[in-house]
Amino acid sequence: MTLLPTQTVPDLDLALVGGGSTDDLKLGTGAGGRFSLVVFYRGLHCPICRKQLTEIDKRINDLTAAGIGRTVAVSMETEDRSARVVGEWRLADLPVAYGLSEEAARSWGLNLSKAINDGEPDLFNEPGIFLLDEDGTLFWSSTASMPFGRPALDDVIAGARYAQEQDYPARGAA
Repeated sequence: MTLLPTQTVPDLDLALVGGGSTDDLKLGTGAGGRFSLVVFYRGLHCPICRKQLTEIDKRINDLTAAGIGRTVAVSMETEDRSARVVGEWRLADLPVAYGLSEEAARSWGLNLSKAINDGEPDLFNEPGIFLLDEDGTLFWSSTASMPFGRPALDDVIAGARYAQEQDYPARGAA
């Protein structure tokens, strides 16, 4: 399934490491800024995910300044492995959600992979970035079938800033 811009995104009600849920973050409601950013990552086994989430964690204030009021990282990982992600990767400000089901991953249009190396879960989602508008619809997204080729965070920030300053609409739904 492919989500198109201006479509309402699937529900995302998952537990967060340390307590609470994604529902508490009020994703796609305009709370704290026009946009919300949902970053789907592969898991603890992925060094590229570690680099990406560590950068996002350090740049939460830059995201907020660009109008991205809520950001969350999401995976199919277990609670234990997700807690290890937060602890071992030293994530201080980025909420991390866990327990995404296969069905939910597919409803977001994520690619799935089976383990090929030790340390990988039997089944996990590949990366995806989704920028949600304040009405809970998809504004922009990028998914991958490999751990490589993710959008640079500076490009995400610049795009969100431009969209707000120019009142630029969601594109790609025609």
